[in-house]
Amino acid sequence: MLISQFLDESDAIRVVARNGGKARIVTGARSVYSLATEAARTGTGLEALIEKKGLADTVDLEGLYRKGRLLSPINHPDPAHLHLTGTGLTHLGSAAARDAMHKKLNAEGEEQLTDSMKMFRMGLEAGKPAAGQTGVQPEWFYKGNGTMAVAPGAALLSPAFAEDAGEEPEIAGIYVIGDDRQPFRVGFALSNEFSDHVTERVNYLYLAHSKLRNASFGPEILIGDLPADIRGTSRILRDGKELWQKPFLSGETNMSHTIANLEHHHFKYALFRRPGDVHVHMFGTATLSFADGIRAEADDVFEIEAPEFGLPLRNPLEIEQPQAVVVKAL
Repeated sequence: MLISQFLDESDAIRVVARNGGKARIVTGARSVYSLATEAARTGTGLEALIEKKGLADTVDLEGLYRKGRLLSPINHPDPAHLHLTGTGLTHLGSAAARDAMHKKLNAEGEEQLTDSMKMFRMGLEAGKPAAGQTGVQPEWFYKGNGTMAVAPGAALLSPAFAEDAGEEPEIAGIYVIGDDRQPFRVGFALSNEFSDHVTERVNYLYLAHSKLRNASFGPEILIGDLPADIRGTSRILRDGKELWQKPFLSGETNMSHTIANLEHHHFKYALFRRPGDVHVHMFGTATLSFADGIRAEADDVFEIEAPEFGLPLRNPLEIEQPQAVVVKAL
């Protein structure tokens, strides 16, 4: 089942569900967030709760997308309580592009093992632990709170000081935290973990700076288990024409970590188990247009799609105007 949400003509949030058929409004659901928290509090599976509430009128999701009325498929009434985070070097092909950015040479001119390759090898060796065991912890990064989440179709805003504005096609896990601090997974969604790869390339210690950017996810959330082998496409459109296109792979078949291991190492921190919070945690990628020498420009459109996740995720690129920030003493 796929779920999403949109603003109707009265600007009220409506929740939509579809399961191989037409998209229909979920009766009595005020938002995906309220639906998920109700499922957590009642111990009811999300799909079962939706079936219990029932489905009403059909809607044209693609038409709503074109009109700009689709929302991020989950949000929080207080954006400060939605966390955008992620992890990298988790996919079997992910080390090559990252390593190329971080290569060093020793005095004799021989290649050293970069931190990226060390981290990647750690994942290969211990990222898929046996049941009941804990695997190696992955790379982890923070992108911001809900104020940095951009709805499908809306513009990803790159800071004026950024050196690059590049897409990262990923799968994100969507979570709510229960009243008893138990994390619950709502499902999975496509995401664009928009980053500044030129800044990251300067020095790996700039990774944190490079990740403090907008991100987009959706338009729909896939309820249930993540397919083991996901095959999607990432592309960039310029002036309506395809500038760049490449397939991307995800799912545990193509990863060096299990989803359970990535989830454990995120939610092991009590900070991330605050009742009522929402988490959008991105699982990494192996495909970047930056690695192919592409430099995105204002008004380019990023498009990420994979059949299991319904509608593609599209976002144009916008460049922020320069701002002078001066701190004043009180």
